[in-house]
Amino acid sequence: MEKDQLTFNDLPTVVGELCDRIASMEILLTEKLSKQYETKENTHVPMTLQEACNYLKMPLSTFYYKVKKDDIPVIKQGKHLYIYRDELDKWLESSRKTPAPQSFEDENKAMLASHRRKPNSKNW
Repeated sequence: MEKDQLTFNDLPTVVGELCDRIASMEILLTEKLSKQYETKENTHVPMTLQEACNYLKMPLSTFYYKVKKDDIPVIKQGKHLYIYRDELDKWLESSRKTPAPQSFEDENKAMLASHRRKPNSKNW
């Protein structure tokens, strides 16, 4: 039905359709949110130097240089170096130039906190 042709008698059917649409949107939203917060695979897995270099797409010489400067977190057992994937990911995040993406709620709070005046409720 179009907006121009709605009558008072059509109101119950239109409200029913709106309720169905809202229910389907709620279902989609809960599915998306549940996928977002699914538990991830175990990333506390030791990696060899070659696997770490492949993971970072970095030459072995550069990797050794960064290890020598204590940039990359490694564990030395005898002659062997081991790197955990989750620690490598944390190291990558800590060296990020721009801040990590925030959740919708955090981003909304930060945006509201950045404004000096509260939004005028009369305009809403």
